[in-house]
Amino acid sequence: MSKIACVMTSLFEDVEYTQPVDAFSKQGHEVTTIEWKAGTEVTGKQGQTTVTIDSSINDVKAEDFDALFIPGGFSPDQLRGDEKFVKFAKHFMDEKKPVFAICHGPQLLITAKALEGRSATGFKSIAVDMEYAGVDFKDQEVVVCGNQLVTSRQPDDIPAFNEEANKLLS
Repeated sequence: MSKIACVMTSLFEDVEYTQPVDAFSKQGHEVTTIEWKAGTEVTGKQGQTTVTIDSSINDVKAEDFDALFIPGGFSPDQLRGDEKFVKFAKHFMDEKKPVFAICHGPQLLITAKALEGRSATGFKSIAVDMEYAGVDFKDQEVVVCGNQLVTSRQPDDIPAFNEEANKLLS
């Protein structure tokens, strides 16, 4: 089964992490959480979910993973300020590996300059940012671009997001 890298830090959107990870795990995929420091506890912005980080961005190689998952919330905006996370995300897009980004998750891909010419969606507050990044922005519950990129707008879209992400992994 697939090894999925999940880049995140505190203030991620709780259900945009928990529900996809649950769906990936039920299909037998392995999710590794990545932040600045392994062993750190990060908390969702709703305060409902605490996650102990598996690996430091300094200790992982994008080449060792089959797919990338970026949950939404304020987490992606924080991560995109660090070039290590930007390069990590860009690798998946450049190598045409599956990338799953929900809500504000595409912010990291915008900073990686990896969305130009692609169709995608995200939370309505980043729609203009995505358009300026050259995205064909679609206001739909899930957008699959090529056989690589799966994006969704918000928590209500999670069932469709999970279904399309797991299709790409199978």
